[in-house]
Amino acid sequence: MFEKIMYIGDHDTQIKLADTATIESDIMNMPLILQDNEKTILGEVKDLLDGSVKVKLLGEIENGKFLGGVLRKPSLNASIRPLTIDELSLIVGSPEFGFMELGISPFYASKKVYADMNELFSKHMCVFGNTGGGKSCGVARVMQNVFYNPQFIPYKSNFLIFDSSSEYYTAFSKINEINPNYHYRFLTTNMNNAHGGEVLCIPIWLLSVEDIALLLSATTHTQISIIDKMMKLVKIFSQSDGEALDYKNHLIANAIMTIMYSNQGSASKRDEIFSIFNTCPTNEFNLNSTVQGIGYTRKLQECFLIDSSDQFSERVLLTEYVSQFIKPELNQYEPEQVHYFTLGDMEKALNFALISEGWLRNENVYADAITLKVKLHELVIGPNARFFDCKDFVRLDQYLSGLIVKDNQKFQIININLEDVDDAFAKSIVKIFTRLIFEFSRKVQRGSIPFNIILEEAHRYVQKDQDEFMFGYNIFDRVAKEGRKYGVIMTLISQRPVDLSETVISQCSNFLIFKMSHPRDIEYITKMIPNITEDTIEKQKSLQVGNCLAFGSGFKIPIIVKLEMPNPMPQSSSCNVVTNWTSH
Repeated sequence: MFEKIMYIGDHDTQIKLADTATIESDIMNMPLILQDNEKTILGEVKDLLDGSVKVKLLGEIENGKFLGGVLRKPSLNASIRPLTIDELSLIVGSPEFGFMELGISPFYASKKVYADMNELFSKHMCVFGNTGGGKSCGVARVMQNVFYNPQFIPYKSNFLIFDSSSEYYTAFSKINEINPNYHYRFLTTNMNNAHGGEVLCIPIWLLSVEDIALLLSATTHTQISIIDKMMKLVKIFSQSDGEALDYKNHLIANAIMTIMYSNQGSASKRDEIFSIFNTCPTNEFNLNSTVQGIGYTRKLQECFLIDSSDQFSERVLLTEYVSQFIKPELNQYEPEQVHYFTLGDMEKALNFALISEGWLRNENVYADAITLKVKLHELVIGPNARFFDCKDFVRLDQYLSGLIVKDNQKFQIININLEDVDDAFAKSIVKIFTRLIFEFSRKVQRGSIPFNIILEEAHRYVQKDQDEFMFGYNIFDRVAKEGRKYGVIMTLISQRPVDLSETVISQCSNFLIFKMSHPRDIEYITKMIPNITEDTIEKQKSLQVGNCLAFGSGFKIPIIVKLEMPNPMPQSSSCNVVTNWTSH
């Protein structure tokens, strides 16, 4: 069929067809070997021309190994032949340990395609495609293939799926039937979910200033400063040891003295001071505390009676009593560790911070302070408060350990369902979990406990945010850049890559591209994905449902793969309007 090489370019070559050749119907994408005395080059038919074909050069076979990319070109007198079975296995992979069956190749003799699991799951991956193109089924099938392999037991794997509609429940809930050592855990924000599940609960004391800022939708650096002060105070106020109590009284005393000698009227001063007593009372500072004078005693609240000169009647006694608790050496005090506290405790700490720092009296920051106060109160009294209502204190390592192991069962797949909360809260939850996992992974032996974070509808979370302006970093960008070396790996599933962070996409090493048609998305991934070619982009445009273009470090070459349907299926199919419209 193929006569000779007519032309050799940088990335392709033109081959003359034999005059009497009967052109095969499936000549497009046919793999070929261009062989001379020194080189064995793999090519793929790209275009059918008048009496010739254009062949894209894909790589070189040398010493029994396939090397992607072509540095050396074939000679003009190189022979042209089909691949041998052994050569084909070098391209599509083989069922050896550490390799996973992905699907079959329609263009490589329907051979099974095997992916290097270490390359596929130790580096960030993107799964893109139109709605209905097979993304969810593809992801379900890929993960099922991991666990269906009887020669490979990934007992210590940790897959966390953030799922906006609980569609993966049916695909993984019976994983225990494959192997009794496999277990699946379903956490949810929706207690009316048909699958039940455990209510998601995150210890509020494990959250950072940045996490709280996300929950409260902070937008200014002033609000970050207020949150920072609040978090320091709540950590201190949650402790009950002697030094912590001394520091708490020191803070209260300083706040009272600041208010007492401010320019406000006595009635306004008294209102603010009484707010402090109501917010964070101690044995020494509450309205019923006994104040000892010379030959008499007063209740603390009695010291704030206002005389005819608009002064506190016992201001001298009050000043002496309060001053004894001010200890300048405590200004550098820092709590040794975090203790249990609640959202309500945090609200009290915020109220104390706003009063003691005078933020509510400062017209320049008043709006920021009131906004935070309102948003935190809405969180405290709102439905999302239940997701932070953890009863027992745990450290970060204990919390994550309890997430993946419970009642002596090791969970390989943890499905976190976020379907019953709004996008802003769901985004905050995903960012919080990602940060907690990243922080934990940085403290253990590097890469010893891998976490694979799978983000369904990733465009809801991994966006081009102002986080870097606010906090100095975006957690997804940071994990994209640094997570691989600590074993924190992300898989992004999205039909709108144009809405995703450019930094994150640029750090991904593997791609499963199902059919995409939107010009903006195609243009975006063309610019953002390293080493993607126009030919690769063109291939995905003609894909059938359930087929994907797989390329990256886990694959020898960009290759079209037909995936088997998952068994069981995820709940990701479109509704059947014919059945629903006509059923009785």
